Amino acid sequence: MRPSLSDYQHLSSGKVRELYRIDDDTLLFVASDRISAYDHILASEIPDKGRILTAMSVFFFDLIAAPNHLAGPPDDPRIPEEVLGRALVVQKLQMLPVECVARGYLTGSGLLDYQRTGEVCGIALPDGLVEASKFDEPIFTPATKAEIGDHDENVDFAAVVGAVGAERAAELRSETLRIYRDAAEHALTKGIIIADTKFEFGVDADGRLTLADEVFTPDSSRYWPADDYRAGVVQQSYDKQFVRNWLTSPESGWDRNGDQPPPPLPPEIVAATRDRYIEAYERISGLRFADWIGADA
Repeated sequence: MRPSLSDYQHLSSGKVRELYRIDDDTLLFVASDRISAYDHILASEIPDKGRILTAMSVFFFDLIAAPNHLAGPPDDPRIPEEVLGRALVVQKLQMLPVECVARGYLTGSGLLDYQRTGEVCGIALPDGLVEASKFDEPIFTPATKAEIGDHDENVDFAAVVGAVGAERAAELRSETLRIYRDAAEHALTKGIIIADTKFEFGVDADGRLTLADEVFTPDSSRYWPADDYRAGVVQQSYDKQFVRNWLTSPESGWDRNGDQPPPPLPPEIVAATRDRYIEAYERISGLRFADWIGADA
């Protein structure tokens, strides 16, 4: 018989996830159907989103040659029935205070920084780059971890050194870029560009750098269809950017710089977001989302 969620101590809530204590060594990492954008948790939820994020992370944790925080399979008997399919048993780690971002293309906050300074996170870039320009080589553009409601701030490599030391900072940069390259190469064989992504790392009891949180989900990455790619324009996407685009469109009526929270998403935007997340998972993994634990697709 599986435990109930109430059997575990609730430790914290994030924008999307809930964390529970199983024992001294393991945690229950639960993905909800919540969606966040522009530092707000939206009133609308995306059906099955928690399962999609969990399925995508499991696929990439298996694909990537790197230590990760998984401490059991996605149907582990320690996972309560009410969160089965959107929860994982994970190793307790000492988390590092850095968002490790890899960018293969110029977009988002990186583009804004480049337009202001000609740099991203202290890295000088060539003149004349535009929205969605491809870099010759991916770059490491770290950020601070912000509290809920606050904004992650891009920082330079020196700030990472100051936070975790020179040796660990160099390891974070090297591993972030290596993992990104490997996953981006795989995705491209499926017709998907991973424009950028962010990771969180922790350190295990033996001091080993360990990949944690989520990996290469549509929440943490930008996915673009490769056959439609063209520099200089905003790309079609299979990720959260679709929601961001609606929120900043005249249709939403929301002033991003005002005091009001974002409006609820229309049903058609909710449905289209779910469809895009599922398509990203199915195209990249080669698996059917309908076969995932508890999925209703």
